[in-house]
Amino acid sequence: MTTSATPPRRRDAARTRRLLLDVARRRFATAGYAETTVRHIADEAGVNVALISRYFDGKEGLFEAALKASFEELRAAAGDVDPATVPETIAEQIIGQSGDGGPSHALLLILRTSGDQRADEIRLRFLHMFAEKLAKAAALRGGEPDILRAQILLATAIGVTMLRATSLEPLASTSAADLTAPLRDLFQALF
Repeated sequence: MTTSATPPRRRDAARTRRLLLDVARRRFATAGYAETTVRHIADEAGVNVALISRYFDGKEGLFEAALKASFEELRAAAGDVDPATVPETIAEQIIGQSGDGGPSHALLLILRTSGDQRADEIRLRFLHMFAEKLAKAAALRGGEPDILRAQILLATAIGVTMLRATSLEPLASTSAADLTAPLRDLFQALF
């Protein structure tokens, strides 16, 4: 007598890791570090919570990976920073990659304070690295790399992202094209 057994579900570690990271980025960005639990993330991803420890060494490691992924998204969008395209690149990042008109999870995640000292140190390290990249772009225009001015530009991008998340109109529904002109003015004034 033969029995019909259901074939075992094939595991895909890379897909599961990517799914956990995507869920974590969105949850950390919208709810913050303290309010997000590994159980929330695992449940939404439909996986066992133990996989977070396996793939990321726990919540702190997952948060660091989420920040790194956000900065990589921003870095990839900036490419080899052409100073002439910095305002357009920032505007596109503010609007977000999703195309749904919602706020950029990458920028919101960077904005969120975590309440955890180690996680905040990680976030600040990444913010500093991104500001240095903006400062180097400004130096390509013939100016001196100025980290303060780069941080002001970064703060503007994060602030605009935050206000878009609160549904403040017309900012919440503006397009990347509409944001580019004022960002270009700010970039030129700063650098």
